[in-house]
Formats: sequence, C-alpha cells, structure tokens
Amino acid sequence: MTHVARTKILLIENDPTAADSIRAALPPTADGLFDVEWVRQLSEGLDRLSKRGIAAVLLALTLPDSQGIESFDKLFAAVPDVPILILGGNVPEALAKEAVSRGAQDYLLPDHLAYSLPRALRNAIERKSVEDALYLERERAIVTLNSIGDAVLSTDIAGHISYLNSVAETMTGWRNEEAVGKPLAEVFRIIDGATGNVARDPMEMAIEQNRTVGLTANCILVRRDGFEAAIEDSAAPIRNRSGQVVGAVIVFHDVTGARARSLQMTHLAQHDTLTDLPNRIVLNEHISHSISLAHRHRANIAVLFLDLDRFKNINDSHGHATGDKLLKSISQRLLSSVRNSDTVCRLGGDEFVVLLSEIAHPNDAASCAEKILGSLKSPHLIEGNDLQVDCSIGISIYPNDGVDTDTLIKNADAAMYSAKEKGENNFQFFEKTMKVAVAHRA
Repeated sequence: MTHVARTKILLIENDPTAADSIRAALPPTADGLFDVEWVRQLSEGLDRLSKRGIAAVLLALTLPDSQGIESFDKLFAAVPDVPILILGGNVPEALAKEAVSRGAQDYLLPDHLAYSLPRALRNAIERKSVEDALYLERERAIVTLNSIGDAVLSTDIAGHISYLNSVAETMTGWRNEEAVGKPLAEVFRIIDGATGNVARDPMEMAIEQNRTVGLTANCILVRRDGFEAAIEDSAAPIRNRSGQVVGAVIVFHDVTGARARSLQMTHLAQHDTLTDLPNRIVLNEHISHSISLAHRHRANIAVLFLDLDRFKNINDSHGHATGDKLLKSISQRLLSSVRNSDTVCRLGGDEFVVLLSEIAHPNDAASCAEKILGSLKSPHLIEGNDLQVDCSIGISIYPNDGVDTDTLIKNADAAMYSAKEKGENNFQFFEKTMKVAVAHRA
C-alpha cells in the first residue's frame, strides 16, 4: 500500500464550534493534503510544537491561558520557523493585522474559510519554504565571502607602491616587483561604477583624515589588462613609532560575485520560483504605484484575478511535472496577452493576477479578459500531450471597486468565484452584491 505524506496542521482554538468549522474547511482528500491536530490552549500547542513535524499553525488569539497579541508573540518566539496564520472572528481585525506585521504569514476571516483556508495554508507553507531557502543561500554566501583572502597593498607617504600581496597581484594585474615604486593611481586604478569618473584616491583620504576610510561606494577596479571588477573595503594610514603617518595600507576584495548573488537573491525574493513571474510582493508595489498615478491623472486601473478551471484534474492524471510545465506555458501566454506596462503575477498554485496599469474604460479590461481566454483556448503541447485548460476571471476597477491594493485584489477574487459559478471559462466584473454571495457560500 502506498502511504501518502500528510501535511500536519496544528489548530490552537478553544471554541469547539470554530474548531469544527476549521476542520470542515480542510476535509480529507484523495492525496491527504492536510491532517489537523487540535488543541485548546497555547501551552498545549507549544508542547506539541516541541515535538516537531508541524507544517503550519492556525492560531486563535483568544485562549484560556493567553489573550491577544501576547498569544502570537509567545508562539512566534517559540517557533519562528513555522508559518502562523491568525484566525479572525472573535478579535478585532486590527489585532490580526498587527500579528501579521509582527511575523504572522496571514490572517483569516471566519466567513471566508471554506474557500480561502486551503489556499492560504498552501501559500503560507510555500512562502515559508522559499524564505528559508533564501536565508540559507544568504548564509552560505556570507560564509563564502568571509573565507576569501583579501588583497593588500601599501604605499609610502608620497603615494608610491611599497608592497602587493599575491591576491593584490592577481586583482591589479601587476607583479609586486613591477609595481613597487610606481604611483598608486597607475597600479590601483579605480573608477566610480555609476559615473565612470576616476574615484577619489583612498590613500589621500586616509592620510588627510588620519583614520580608516571606506573605498568609494560602487567602486570598480580596472585591472592592468582593462578587466573591471567591483571591489569593497578600506584604506588606513600607517604610522611610525612617533605616531607620524608614513604611508597607507589598502585592503580590498572582489565583490562582483556577491553583488550578482545579491541581485539574484533579490530577484528570487520578488519572483515566483516556477514561472519567474513577479510574486505578490512586486504585485502590491505595482498596484500601489498605479493607484497613485491613476489618482493624480484621474484615470482607471484594473485588477484581473485568474483561476484555472479543472487544473487539478491535469495534475492528478498527468503528474505534477507536467502540471508545472503547463503553468509555465500559461504564464507565457498571459504575458503575450498584455502590454509591457502591465504586470502578470502568480500568487501560487493555479492562481494568477493581472494588473492593467492604466485603462481608459472598463471595456478595456473586458477586452483584455477576452484576449486571455482566447489565448488559453488553444491546446498546450506538453510532453507529447495536447492539454487544454480554461480559466475563470474576476475583474475589479479602480476607483469604483476599491481605492487600495488589498480591496482591489479581494474584490477581483470575489468576482472570479462568481465567474466560476456561472459556468467557468468566462469573466465577471465585481459587483457589490458579490461580497454577500461569497460570505453566504462560506
């Protein structure tokens, strides 16, 4: 018999009715996605977490042995590496948001559990996994950089080279014997990476200020053969026994790789690892920026929330590897359906959001939705299989359907569910009655 790995979720909730609602929102499935363990007190939860094996925690802030934000703080301090989702309902939403600002992954409203809880858990676990991977990568980079030998060169008071170590020889392209006696500027050629101008002499700054100084920001070392490398570190004055400055020493190291890794890690933190589309962090920034411009110019923007129809069937029948390739193909078609100024984001799973950064009329959003539906209609050739997948699209318009990022996304999400209810493979604009419908369904 094949044993399916189950994702263990710890529910810390004193109210049995609320606990039943949570477990009902996470029913057993064919692949056994979630296994909910329920405790009623924070102390019991901390004891269970000490035994490990929990993938995420659902936390109520009102408990017999702990109340309010203190409940989250104690839990987060004990297990900062486990994603925590706050259960709203019996506490003000502002308190739940405060917990998110302190490190919780998300908060959930009770009337949305039926359709949002499984998705929220999957997204929280996925985000935490990416964060942990990025942290480990950053730590490895730091250890690697700390183990690299630094280049060292020294000068006399007149600014002539007196010594290069072997690393400095490699980085400057000058052998020590050749460099000794030559002016610093001839051997240690540095420029400002932003302007291309010659950078200020660090030896002069160290001697003039009689202290250790950092090299110019964005400093580029031009090697003897013209090769350029980004460098960092410092210059310090050399004193004799009397305390008089008799020269300077410059210590530096190549940070080209570190800067490239930093840029790569920044990219990873802001993009979906599978499709390389921007993630929610970037989406929120782009929507906020577009709202500011639209407010200034009295224009409109549109947010389209997309959910693929019956994508799980393809995953189950063809495997996750095929499903991943299909998601990549869909991502490319979405990109080709919008303008360069628009943003296509993958929230996770089979959910995407498209930001139309400026529209003249809501009909422009409808046209874009029709274009997307048409682009997805053609089969995707994946590993010899013609796979067809449709999507349901919900649309919200600024400012009529919301004046902030969260509201526009939430309302587009509600409209998407309305589109699904009307037969899938279509789009719906948000209407104020949809909130009531979604709450009633939950």
